[in-house]
Amino acid sequence: MRDITSQLRSVVRRNAIEKGWRNGVLALFCPHTTCGLTVNEGADPDVRRDMLTFFNGLVPRLGDYHHAEGNSDAHIKATLHGPSLTLFVENGELCLGTWQSVYLCEGDGPRRRSIWLQWLAGQEE
Repeated sequence: MRDITSQLRSVVRRNAIEKGWRNGVLALFCPHTTCGLTVNEGADPDVRRDMLTFFNGLVPRLGDYHHAEGNSDAHIKATLHGPSLTLFVENGELCLGTWQSVYLCEGDGPRRRSIWLQWLAGQEE
């Protein structure tokens, strides 16, 4: 689980300055079949550890899988996390709860990954 919150905040701030995009929705999509996205606590690293322990226990690396590439667990975990998120942006800032962070959840890495972003403009005042 890689915390990508600071990178997202930078993108939002840069677009608020350069393009005037201050309010709206930021849609995120992960175009990979073995990783996903989630929002969870970012203040206590034990939460990330507990999440990884839980998912690895729920979907172990080795199991009665038939997928030839040997990474079925990563596909299942990616399905549980989901490939997309929708986040609000207000006054040029990403809207998250006090303790929330955005995570890229890698199931088959390390690998180089991409996240696609789409800005959905809101009403400007």
